[in-house]
Amino acid sequence: MPLFNAASAGSFQITTSFRKIEIKKKSKYMFKKILIANRGEIACRVIKSARKMGIATVAVYSDADKNALHVAMADEAVHVGAAAAAESYLVIEKIIAAAKETGAEAIHPGYGFLSENADFAKALKDAGIAFIGPNVKAIEVMGDKIESKKFANDAKVNTVPGYMGEIETAEEAIKIANDIGYPVMIKASAGGGGKGMRIAHSEGEVEEGFNASKSEAMSSFGDDRIFIEKFIVEPRHIEIQVLADKHGNVVYLNERECSIQRRNQKVLEEAPSSFLDEATRKEMGEQSVALAKAVEYESAGTVEFIVDKDRNFYFLEMNTRLQVEHPVTELITDVDLVEQMIKVAAGEKLEISQSDIKINGWSIESRIYAEDPYRNFLPSIGRLVRYQPPAESTENGLTIRNDTGVYEGGEISMFYDPMIAKLITHAPTRAEAIEHMAGALDRFYIDGIQHNVPFLSAIMQHERWVSGNISTSFIADEYPDGFEPRAAEGEELKVLSCVAAAIDYLGNTRRRHISDQMEGRPVVFAEDRVVVISDVRQELRVEQVSAEADDLTIHFQGEGAGDVSVSSNWWFGQPLWVGSVDGKEVAVQVRPIDNGYELSYSGVTSPAYVYTKREAELSSLMPIKEAPDTSKLLLCPMPGLVVNIMVEEGDEIKAGQSLCIVEAMKMENILRAERDTVVTKINAAPGDSLAVDAIIMEFE
Repeated sequence: MPLFNAASAGSFQITTSFRKIEIKKKSKYMFKKILIANRGEIACRVIKSARKMGIATVAVYSDADKNALHVAMADEAVHVGAAAAAESYLVIEKIIAAAKETGAEAIHPGYGFLSENADFAKALKDAGIAFIGPNVKAIEVMGDKIESKKFANDAKVNTVPGYMGEIETAEEAIKIANDIGYPVMIKASAGGGGKGMRIAHSEGEVEEGFNASKSEAMSSFGDDRIFIEKFIVEPRHIEIQVLADKHGNVVYLNERECSIQRRNQKVLEEAPSSFLDEATRKEMGEQSVALAKAVEYESAGTVEFIVDKDRNFYFLEMNTRLQVEHPVTELITDVDLVEQMIKVAAGEKLEISQSDIKINGWSIESRIYAEDPYRNFLPSIGRLVRYQPPAESTENGLTIRNDTGVYEGGEISMFYDPMIAKLITHAPTRAEAIEHMAGALDRFYIDGIQHNVPFLSAIMQHERWVSGNISTSFIADEYPDGFEPRAAEGEELKVLSCVAAAIDYLGNTRRRHISDQMEGRPVVFAEDRVVVISDVRQELRVEQVSAEADDLTIHFQGEGAGDVSVSSNWWFGQPLWVGSVDGKEVAVQVRPIDNGYELSYSGVTSPAYVYTKREAELSSLMPIKEAPDTSKLLLCPMPGLVVNIMVEEGDEIKAGQSLCIVEAMKMENILRAERDTVVTKINAAPGDSLAVDAIIMEFE
């Protein structure tokens, strides 16, 4: 039995409600119990809708997930094997056995794992268990990227120029790429989630990309077939959500823009797109419906398109499952897609017609990943020592929703996808949705592992994102050398300085009270201080303006002199300082460090030190500790498994040369030489599991 108490899971459940189209009558066909053949946030998400519909749920779990949140939330849970997905979540026989054991009448596959596996759908049909997803034909045709493009061509859907046949060798791939014209996209036929995908601008990149894509595709999908197509320059990734029943009714629920991607993996999504006009939206939607009808589709599905700067759009693929980013569609259309999938699987007709589908406001989703944005987004695993997401709410037309599958004290495993949560906001306009997201990210407090919240926060402040002038190359264009910590300046520097001064003053007030100075009488004080943040030194005076230390005036001196009012009821130990600075409500994350606090706000994280003037003088004389020289070492940048060592001791290597491949969280990472040198010692071998900063090899 799981150690996590199911009775306590309620505080973690997703509480977002849907303003649904009125249900005409209660179904007499509805399932009494369903099994969710997945884990993490999507399993929790499906349980939420099933519970709302009065349907009992069964979770499955591996050794690594015995204490997982989805296990605690479900009515029943069945152990299905070892931690590796190939020995648990991907074993069809074990999933079916769990359904039979518990009496589950249907299975929802979530996304990933078995969600687009035609053999799984066939096996369920043979076992008399309903599949909460499309028919086998749709999965087979649309699940193969090569065959799906041929099918889309026949259905008169716009497609990207490319070679649709199988490609056996790198030499053949080079010839095809030369014929198509560079740049080209090398893609795994059975791929998804950015795996087995490379962009090539030259013959050399085609050869390397082809081999890497085949290897990654075989590792991830058990299918190494590769195809090549033209890469559209400055493309946008825009997809259409479709919903179909078993009676031939199909509707499209408008579009989602998923152009903010890193390594072909979506990072931010929004609905609707700020780029589409009504005519293009309608044309894309109608082509998507035509494709769904041609393949006799049923359930929820997504037709993905690449859109160029002139709004020409080309079919990319059809995902025959629920998408990770489905919440943004739910929030602008008021349709619970999981509920609709369950109803369709039970044989019900859609109660929604195309004329019912509207666009209500704007929604944005941020994917919170366990990865280190300051180390090229390498995976991070470990225990969630602190996990405090912003509270879910709907107030004054503004919504915060957090789809998650973790809890404080839980572990992020190396065996599965690095997603921690999906943070979603909804507002009347795009600008308001962005502002609300920025505030929600400031309130998302995670400790124990590295995460990408600072990166997402920085994007929310980015002028190009705010303007909507984006493409799938946004991150590569704006962060060509990777994401670096932003120095506090302007408004961020003012807020952090005020918060640091307020915390210091509160500490002094507490110390005065403890030592019973001034006989404990309330006293209004003013203190001169020096605040140092991001190597910026600011002199200021902190003045208490009432009997309580909650209300202060900060008098900035020197350049940028002026007064700022600060108010908060924050107390020591609270991870978030929430209050007002100059009349604006802000949330600042607070982490104690030696001689100060590390403060995070608006994508800026910086140590903050508050000194008396004499302390500031002495601090400036302290020597700076130098980091150790690691230039002669290849360190493992993340916890992972060594897949291949590509050099030998004594080899002369060149800058940029591939040295080894380390796999973590289902992605293969090629480590390359930073300079010309000679390998003097190799300390790891294929199959070794390494920790962060483990020495893989040494150089001359």
